[in-house]
Amino acid sequence: MGYLAQGAAPASVGNPLLNIGTFALFVVITLVVVFRASRATKTAADYYAAGRSFTGPQNGIAISGDYLSAASFLGIAGAIAVNGYDGFLYSIGFLVAWLVALLLVAELLRNTGKYTMGDVLSFRMRQRPVRAAAATSTLVVSFFYLLAQMAGAGALIALLLKIPNSNTLGQGLVIALVGILMITYVLVGGMKGTTWVQIIKAALLLTGTALITVWVLALFGFNLSAVLGQAVSANPVLETAGAQPKELGEKLLGPGLQYGTSATAKIDFISLSLALVLGTAGLPHILMRFYTVPSAKEARRSVVWAIWLIGIFYLFTLVLGYGAAALVPGGATTIANAPGRTNSAAPLLAYQLGGEVLLGFISAVAFATILAVVAGLTITASASFAHDVYANVIKAGEVPPDAEVRVARITAVVIGVIAIAAGILARNQNIAFLVALAFAVAASANLPTILYSLFWKRFNTTGALWSVYGGLASCVLLIIFSPAVSGSPSAMIRGVDFHVFPLANPGLVSIPLSFLLGILGTYAGGRQPVVEAKFAEMEVRSLTGAGSEKPIAH
Repeated sequence: MGYLAQGAAPASVGNPLLNIGTFALFVVITLVVVFRASRATKTAADYYAAGRSFTGPQNGIAISGDYLSAASFLGIAGAIAVNGYDGFLYSIGFLVAWLVALLLVAELLRNTGKYTMGDVLSFRMRQRPVRAAAATSTLVVSFFYLLAQMAGAGALIALLLKIPNSNTLGQGLVIALVGILMITYVLVGGMKGTTWVQIIKAALLLTGTALITVWVLALFGFNLSAVLGQAVSANPVLETAGAQPKELGEKLLGPGLQYGTSATAKIDFISLSLALVLGTAGLPHILMRFYTVPSAKEARRSVVWAIWLIGIFYLFTLVLGYGAAALVPGGATTIANAPGRTNSAAPLLAYQLGGEVLLGFISAVAFATILAVVAGLTITASASFAHDVYANVIKAGEVPPDAEVRVARITAVVIGVIAIAAGILARNQNIAFLVALAFAVAASANLPTILYSLFWKRFNTTGALWSVYGGLASCVLLIIFSPAVSGSPSAMIRGVDFHVFPLANPGLVSIPLSFLLGILGTYAGGRQPVVEAKFAEMEVRSLTGAGSEKPIAH
């Protein structure tokens, strides 16, 4: 093909000074926005929920910004480029999950809670133990998600600033810079500043991916079949360091490259699908976004807007992934062996199409993606600790709002430091895979308890605790002893093998177990009286919005 450049793609691409300049421009613009937003952050409701002042469309764009993380942009594009059809399954799972969030969670949660998931779970339960469980779950899910974003930061920096994977110090310093910026956004702007950063980031991300998608399709006469055909012909085999060459070709267009034909591989795929579809409705940083709108109607509009924007984006990832396999010199082999590994597919494609300028823009978009998502995760985790643990568990609800916000800000700094350290350790992992683990934890620990709390009258405190802690513990333990951590070529820890659980994603076991533990715990704690009036109040409030939180007028 005349438009396929000859020769090997460089191990690192672009002009580091141009890339740094583009990063800096985005940071300056968003910091100005955050500082302007901070002027209106006066109360706890402002800090946690942006005064409930965003419209449904605004919040829908922000939700898409929160949801379309580095995993979506970098990880899925790379997974499609290297694994074809199997990589696109991530996109399908992430999108379908929003139907669960729309139909079962968004509106009811907005009506019932105040700031955090713990508000909903503790509505008719014993406050202290249930809030502590909700906060623990929120912190663990946020940690797994932060791990993925920081791994994305390391991959991006390795490629764009020409810092080799062997230079742990250099990559560590840049990951630390990402963490410091994230902490600044949260400390200064609170939820309002973070939301505006999400909106800017979503607009940039959709614009950038649309540009590349149209560019790739234009090269092939707007014929997607031609893109797929070129990806097949350009990638007869995949060669990666330390592994046997893998036959690609036509296999890029069908299932089996990542999730093979063995019984274990098929079960692993079912487990991944279950985690992706059910995980979104349990992600605390997504659930918290529903409290930034003035009513349940706006919460519903938020989800509809988010579904459209996210759906369009995931269609773009199909062209990004196969386009990278077709157009990057060396195809899937170059992408799999690049600094940052498969996470480098989108930047390498941008460089191939538009050189240093397009790469600089796309790298700024990816950098914005990482910064915005980690800021959203950090404010969610810090709000959960301050509001659920400090204010309601330690202080039993007797704490001034300004003291609660102060604790939230201190917690944000601690979480930022932990995220920086974890990000350095998680470099070079495929971040779509890491996010799938976060979804499994969210679906196991949070979703069963949320659904039982909203819809099952007999559900009690013991059931909630068994469900949250049982789902959380089983999921994390199965991850630790799975091929995702040791014993496989792509494991997080190389050179050792202590895996005893055969599936890379534990959702197939941990999610049903959490639902079952919720039932068993409820009957085991059957002596606890069911306050029927409280359930009736929760049911009326969740369905009608009567008594729900209102927006703040300044």
